[in-house]
Amino acid sequence: MKKKVAVVTGGAGFLGSHLCDKLIDEGIEVICLDNLLTGRIENIQHLLTNKNFRYINLDVTNYIQISSDVDYVLHFASPASPIDYLKYPIQTLKVGSLGTHKALGLAKEKNATFLLASTSEVYGDPLIHPQNEEYWGNVNPVGPRGVYDEAKRFAEALTMAYHNFHNLDTRIVRIFNTYGSRMRLDDGRALPAFISQALKNEDITVFGDGSQTRSFCYVDDLIDGILKLLLSHETLPVNIGNPNEITIEDFAKEIIHLTNSKSKIVYKELPVDDPKVRQPDITRAKEILGWEPKVSREEGLRITLEYFKKELKQK
Repeated sequence: MKKKVAVVTGGAGFLGSHLCDKLIDEGIEVICLDNLLTGRIENIQHLLTNKNFRYINLDVTNYIQISSDVDYVLHFASPASPIDYLKYPIQTLKVGSLGTHKALGLAKEKNATFLLASTSEVYGDPLIHPQNEEYWGNVNPVGPRGVYDEAKRFAEALTMAYHNFHNLDTRIVRIFNTYGSRMRLDDGRALPAFISQALKNEDITVFGDGSQTRSFCYVDDLIDGILKLLLSHETLPVNIGNPNEITIEDFAKEIIHLTNSKSKIVYKELPVDDPKVRQPDITRAKEILGWEPKVSREEGLRITLEYFKKELKQK
C-alpha cells in the first residue's frame, strides 16, 4: 500500500520537529518546509538520513510547489514566542496571512487534509476563564502582540473560508503553552528562561507580581492530541493544552526547587497586553478526540530539565 505523505511547514521548529517525528513513527512520509528564521536544523538533524523524510529550505509565503501526491498539509510555520514575533513582526504577519494562503492552496491543489496550528493567543487577554472555543477573544489589534494574535486569527478565518467555499477538509488546533526538548534557551518564554536562569544560579525574572497564570502541556501530550485531531472529522477549532493552572510566581519557585538553585526571584514590569490568565477548557478535545494530557508537570519538567542541562553544556 502506498504510504501517505504529509507536508509540515515550520517543520524544523520546536513543535514542528516533534510533529515530523510522530508522523514518521505512524508510517507517514514527511516533507518538511522551513526557512530557519526561528527553526533550527539541529531539531531535524536525526531525520535527514531517514528515507521517509525530506527537508526543503523554503519561505512558505512564496509559492509552494510539491511534485508528489500529498495527503496532509500541517501549517506550523510562524515565529511563536514574544521575543521572536516582536523581532520579526512583518514576517509573523506574512506567514500567518500569505503563508497560510499558500499552504491552503497546496492542500486544495492536492485535495489534502489541512491542519492549522493556531494558538491560545487568539483569546488575547481573556475576559472568561477558563477559555473555551466559543469565546471570541479580547485582542488589541494595534498592540505589540497584535502581530501574532491577529495573524493567527486571520489564519483561522482563511482556513474556515477555504473549508466553506472550496469544501476543503480542514482542522484548527488552538495550542496552549507547551514545553519540552528542542525549545530554544533564548526564546523568551517563561519556562526556558526560568530553567536557564536557575541552572546558572542567576536571578529569575518574573514580570508583574507573578499572579498571572499559565497552563503548561508536555510536548508529547500535545503532539498526540494534534494527531488525533488530524485523523478526526472535526472542522471547528479545538483547544489542546493542559488545564493544570499555576501562577508564574509559583512556577518560578517550582523551577528553583527542581534545580536546587540558589536563584532569587526578581520582579519586572509586566509587558503590554500580557494575558493575566491562560487555561484551556478541553471539554471538546475530551468528547470529540478522547484526548487529555497524561504527563504530569513534575514528570515533564524532569525530562525537559535534562535536555536544557545538555544544551547549556554545549553553549
